[in-house]
Amino acid sequence: MKTWKVKFSKSTVSFVIDGKFAAIEKMVDKSNAFYITDENVYALHENKFKGKKTIVIPSGEEHKHQATVDFIIEALLNFGATRQAVLIGVGGGVVTDMVGYVAGVYMRGVAVGFVPTTILAMVDASIGGKNGIDVGLYKNMIGLIRQPSFLLYDLDFLKTLPVHQWENGFAEIIKHAAIKDAKMMKELASRNLAFYQKDKKSLAALIEKNVQIKVKVVQKDEFEKGDRKLLNFGHTLGHAIENEHALLHGHAISIGMVYASKISQVLLGFKETGLLVDTLKKYGLPTSMHFNIEHAMQIMQKDKKNATAGMQYVLLKKMGQAVYETVPMKSLEKLIKLYS
Repeated sequence: MKTWKVKFSKSTVSFVIDGKFAAIEKMVDKSNAFYITDENVYALHENKFKGKKTIVIPSGEEHKHQATVDFIIEALLNFGATRQAVLIGVGGGVVTDMVGYVAGVYMRGVAVGFVPTTILAMVDASIGGKNGIDVGLYKNMIGLIRQPSFLLYDLDFLKTLPVHQWENGFAEIIKHAAIKDAKMMKELASRNLAFYQKDKKSLAALIEKNVQIKVKVVQKDEFEKGDRKLLNFGHTLGHAIENEHALLHGHAISIGMVYASKISQVLLGFKETGLLVDTLKKYGLPTSMHFNIEHAMQIMQKDKKNATAGMQYVLLKKMGQAVYETVPMKSLEKLIKLYS
């Protein structure tokens, strides 16, 4: 077990790498600890929650809305949770997003920690303090930026992770490589999902590398005024099609990254779309689909990344080097239609 502390603007977060779930009882006051997980995680790991004050919520992005938040808050009130409460979100990105949001608003703010149980949550969703819920088809439209006290990584949870969720998480790993680490992209291109599923040491090293990439970006730009926007590579279009077509987050982002790389070809002369597409396919991720472009554009126009002069879009100059540009909406629509 390795612990390192990361300082952000207003708080310090402890990252416990390759830890054990049971260690939480030594990290927090047991009488004030409230565990929040979803039905899937609870069904697979019920024994881990024995003797703990646990709130179980429905699984899936379709439940990431205010009604579920209200359910969690009511359960906390029934438990008698005070301002000394520590909420512990155990699950994937939907759980950590919602639990972080609840912690930010319950009694005007209580402590929170995360135990991410999916690849996606481990390398992306649980890191950086972004918390929120969806409103209809609009992703993360309500939320806040507030850092957790700790993140504990117990890779044993991955033993029960379905293959499609491994694929889902590797979309974000490939995203990090595309925007920040060309060497990691070559490594990913030379391996495959089965390799990382079998080689725990290589998987742990890959997860830690991705945690470090995201942490460094967030430390420089915690409140998304500049370079943190680069983490949205593939997300602008990806978010526009994700909820409407009931796609897994990583699958939607994979398609979004392919479009972004092709737009990068036209606007910035990017030359490695083939490498990105081949790597995504190697990890079981989709690289194209039919969708209503006009409707997607309408959703994108209401996206939080929408700028007055056009859409702020993350593009690639070369592999491992991303930039964000404001692309006029009409030009963007033409380019998306061009590659559809």
